[in-house]
Amino acid sequence: MSGACAQAVLFDMDGLLVDTEPLWTIAEIELAHSLGGTWDDEIKAAIVGTRLDVAVPTVLRHYGHDDTPQAIATASSFLLDRMVELFDAELPLHAGAIELIDAVRTRGVLTALVSSSFRVLVDAALHGLGAERFDLTLAGDEVTHGKPHPEPYLLACARLGVATERAVVLEDAMSGVLSAEAAGCHVVAVPFVTAIPPAAGRCVVASLKDIDPDWLLGLPCS
Repeated sequence: MSGACAQAVLFDMDGLLVDTEPLWTIAEIELAHSLGGTWDDEIKAAIVGTRLDVAVPTVLRHYGHDDTPQAIATASSFLLDRMVELFDAELPLHAGAIELIDAVRTRGVLTALVSSSFRVLVDAALHGLGAERFDLTLAGDEVTHGKPHPEPYLLACARLGVATERAVVLEDAMSGVLSAEAAGCHVVAVPFVTAIPPAAGRCVVASLKDIDPDWLLGLPCS
């Protein structure tokens, strides 16, 4: 691994590699309109980085609707179907995303995509990201507990055969940061929507383009 200390780098998807928040906002505005409301920053901040089964009930309650199983299923289907349409039309990648993944792989380090999005959206995004760039992909509907619970990163590391202390996670949302930290991974936060403060064992950078691959892979030994 060319002297790298990290054995794997695990990437979030929404907001980190793919600039999906504007697309989610399009779908969410349309959902809010169908619920008789107007989308706002308050509800956006409340659900960013969370799994659909957490976000949708929060949205329904915000607009005064009961979060019944039928209402959740209807709203979830609306969002998923609309997002697949938007992904198929254009997948907006963050600058430096592909280059960083490829640099990590060139150095012989495992890569994984660990997303809160459901499998249907992960697979749609992989058409643009390139499924071959990841040794493992894990979707939000493939775990029992989503972020900020540690299960997604614990499971991903277990499937990769890598100890969590030898894994580096890149996240853009606090829910994902907390998930990775609780799992025992090293974390690099790249916030795009809401600010994330530095903390012990947590680095914060402004952009994927600012990340030097050799620095990234050396974090477990520093």
